[in-house]
Amino acid sequence: PFAQYVKGDFDFAHNWNIDHRNSLVFHIGMGIAYPYGNSQVLPFEKRYFSGGPNSVRGWSVRSLGPGSYKGTNDNMNYINHSGDIKLDMNIEYRTHLFWKFNGAAFIDAGNIWTIREYKEQPEGQFHFATFYKELAMSYGIGFRFDFGMFVLRLDGAMKAINPAYDGRERYPIVCPRFRRDFALHFAIGYPF
Repeated sequence: PFAQYVKGDFDFAHNWNIDHRNSLVFHIGMGIAYPYGNSQVLPFEKRYFSGGPNSVRGWSVRSLGPGSYKGTNDNMNYINHSGDIKLDMNIEYRTHLFWKFNGAAFIDAGNIWTIREYKEQPEGQFHFATFYKELAMSYGIGFRFDFGMFVLRLDGAMKAINPAYDGRERYPIVCPRFRRDFALHFAIGYPF
């Protein structure tokens, strides 16, 4: 049997040059995939994930979502941190510091969701009336070495809003715990 699904993505980025050293970059990425026919779930490699150097940078790769799902016993489970719907929004201020060394300050928001309610991913289903309450947010700074042909990037980010937790812990911007709420990413190329 083969997988049957429909998938569509939208990705938009715009760079506003403030002057020859500074720019402001906005990015929005959305996607939705729907399994049908002989498929109840998308193949794993076709599912969306969130977190990491090109998404919501306050989370490690494949560790955010879906929805307010936090995993079993606070353990990371890459298979269950995947979904059918994705939303990423980023804004980044970029500046040239000196030589080939650039800096950035950024705010990221987004998450993933499932179309159906799966028992392995409780609280992961998308609901139009409440999805905005499950948007995760992070903020941070980055350093980039621009060698012309490629860019080496180091981004450090803190969680600001974590939809997996309730109460005061939901807002790490108010009561951060560095060990739990900080993520460091090394990557090649710009995030968007």
